[in-house]
Formats: sequence, C-alpha cells, structure tokens
Amino acid sequence: MSVNETLATVSPITNQIILTRQPPTDAQWAALPKTAQAAFLKYRKTSLAHRQSVISKALSLLNDRQHDLAKELTEQMGRPIAYGAKEVTTAVKRGEYLVKISETALADTPGEEEAGYRRWIRKTPLGVVVVLFPWNYPYLTLVNSLVPALLAGNAVVIKPSPQTPTIAERIVEIFKEAGLEDGVLQYFHSGNMGSVEGGLAVQKAVAGRVDCRVGLELGGKDPAYVREDVDLAWAAEEIVDGAVFNSGQSCCSLERIYVDAKVHDEFVKEVQKVLAGYRLGDPHDGQTHVGPVISNSAKARIQKQIDDAVSRGAKNATPENATFANPPADGNYIPPTLLTGVTHKMLIMKEETFGPLIPIVSVSSDDEAVALMNDSQYGLTASIWTKDVKKGEELAEDVEAGTVFVNRCDYPSPDLAWVGWKESGKGQTLSVFGFEQFSRLKSWHLKEYPK
Repeated sequence: MSVNETLATVSPITNQIILTRQPPTDAQWAALPKTAQAAFLKYRKTSLAHRQSVISKALSLLNDRQHDLAKELTEQMGRPIAYGAKEVTTAVKRGEYLVKISETALADTPGEEEAGYRRWIRKTPLGVVVVLFPWNYPYLTLVNSLVPALLAGNAVVIKPSPQTPTIAERIVEIFKEAGLEDGVLQYFHSGNMGSVEGGLAVQKAVAGRVDCRVGLELGGKDPAYVREDVDLAWAAEEIVDGAVFNSGQSCCSLERIYVDAKVHDEFVKEVQKVLAGYRLGDPHDGQTHVGPVISNSAKARIQKQIDDAVSRGAKNATPENATFANPPADGNYIPPTLLTGVTHKMLIMKEETFGPLIPIVSVSSDDEAVALMNDSQYGLTASIWTKDVKKGEELAEDVEAGTVFVNRCDYPSPDLAWVGWKESGKGQTLSVFGFEQFSRLKSWHLKEYPK
C-alpha cells in the first residue's frame, strides 16, 4: 500500500467498505512531531495532580459513551454487541487503576542519607511517544500505553488500525473535552502494523537511533494444561471461553490445550457440551456469542490450519450445532472448532491462529505437558488447571511465559506487568513497572554549599 493511498475499512460482517480515511499529507507528516514536541515542552511542567485530574475526567467521559462506542466496535471489527461495552468499561477501570498507582510508580527513589548531601533518582518523561494499537481490543490495548505515557508527562501520537479508525478519533475528542492541552495527544491514519513481522519492521526502522526506545507486544500461542484432578465441566467452560471469546482474536487466547490422558476423553465430551450451547451469528444480535473473524484472508488462514491438522490425522470433534452449520452468508464466519489427536507437527500447534479453534493434545505426565507448553516461539501467557493450586504454582515456575495463570486465563490484570517472552514481545505495560516504559531516569546529587 502506498503511504498516500486511501485506507478502507471493510466490514467483517458484510465484506463491504464502510469507512475510508486518508493518511497524512507530506505537510501533515512534517507538522505532527513539531506540534507534539512543542506541546511536550509545556505539558512536562504540569503537575501529576493536574494530569491525574484530566485523565480521570477523560475516563469518565469514555465510560459515559460505552454503548455508542460498542456499536462502532461491532460494525468495524465484528465483536458481538453483547460484549462491546464490556471492553470500554474494562478499559476505564484499568485506566483508573493506573491513575491510582501513578504517584507511587513515578515517585522519586531516595539515595543513601549523608550529612551535607541530598541524592535521589527521578523518573522523567521521554518526550514524544508514538503508540500503534490493534483492532482486536483497541480501547484496552490503547489504555495500557496511553494512560501511563500521559501521566509520566509525555506527548503522545496514536495510530489506530485501519480496521478501527474511529477509536483514535473518539479518544482524542474525549481527552480534548476533558481539558488536555492542545497538541499533547494527536493521531494519524496509516496501514496495518500487526504481527511479529510488523513489530520487527518497527524495531528495524529505529535501530539506528540510540535515543528511541521500542516496546512490542506481538502475539501468542498460549497453552493450557488440564490436570486429572480438576473439575472437568468447570474447566471446559472456562477454557472454551478463553479460546473462543472475540472469535479467538486475542493475543492471549488459548490456542493449545494439553489434557492428562486419564481424563482426556471425558474432558473432550465436556467441551462438546459447552460448544453445543454456543451461538455463531450476526454480531448485532444480542444472543450471539461468536461473530465473524476480521477478514477473508484471516478466515482462509484459519481454515488452512484446520485442513492441515485433519490431513495429518487430527479429528474434527466439533459437536452438532445448527448455528455453526448455517452462519450468515456474507461475513467471514468460522465456527468454533474442536480438534483432537493433534500433534506439534501440525500448523495449528506452531503458528498463531487468531481464530476460534480448540486443538487438544493428550499428555501422560506433568513433565510432558510443561515441555510441550514451552515448545513454541511465543511466550505471552500460559495456564494450568488443577485442584492442587500449590502443585500448579510449582509447575508454573518452569513455564516460559510472561504471565502464568493457575485456574484462570485470558485476563491481563492491571496490577501485574503485561510482558511477552520470546517472540511475544519486549518491554512491558500495566502495573508500576509499566510506567518504566514511558520514563527515563535522572539522578540528582546535591551538596550543601561549603563556604
């Protein structure tokens, strides 16, 4: 795509163009950093209390508009309307938590006490921060970076996915209404930057600059391990939700399920019971659980993983479900699909799926499960499901992932660092550690005048 080419948003529900946007002109490109830098030089001198007040007001306004924003999400990325507002309210709560901890996160660190001297380390803003955020959870992923970046005193430029262009526009409008100074928050439209390849391209683009920091969250292939002692009906319901919610289009969706061989068959039956009650269909329908995936190309890629697995000996164990068999004709619908007899030789266990698939592998021991969980280029999250929480904690110690869960999944908690291992990313957001991404240290060493 040319940098000057019109950007089209194609509805995943109808495959029709519903929005178009223009990328910046050469003059606008040139003005963006100048405006941001000028705004930063003033904004950095504002108090933390002022920034907290503005951001809190913006979050309140965002919450007030949750239902209108949910409709836009449904139209642009296809999430069922029943779940759209929940992203907005969760983003608000996450932002409020980051505001609450900001004083602690940004506080000075005192040096050793010594008569006649004062020493401390201060977290200072970087300057201008650029945030590229995706379409699958645009409000949540944006809040992760936007709120701490602004609290730390930076100016911010945001770039939405062309699939969800209005999110950036709404956010800038809301922060302006909340009283944020002109130029501190801007946006621009351009093409997609997702995937590991996109992240590496960003990193390569700034590789020649020592002063440019890069944080990346690039994706996952998140595993779950079901031990024999767990309540299988409960675990099945939780794991299906973790794999299928948002049509499986989450970096921390469950994409690899390992089950103790002694309970494998029973667990499969419980998953089938859960899937039989799911409803695939028009996301405008409040009864729909699963909507379309984002594009025709995504649908084809997901179907390729299914076909590859079946051709290599996997069994499609998806239960009968009338909505799975008769999805709407025009959209990019992939029914939730349960596959058994899966191995690590199949694409579905190696490549990120980003779709509503549930591949299950039977394992003979804890050691085998952990070894297979770690057999991936990704390391975003992983979960262990067991009645013996202490044993789950012990096993999690050996799992190679930035976040490990026991008896939970697919939940970035704002008080914990959100961090990817391996090719899932670098740097971190959320928690007090997330603020480190958006500040740099300045050491102060003052000696009392000796004369």
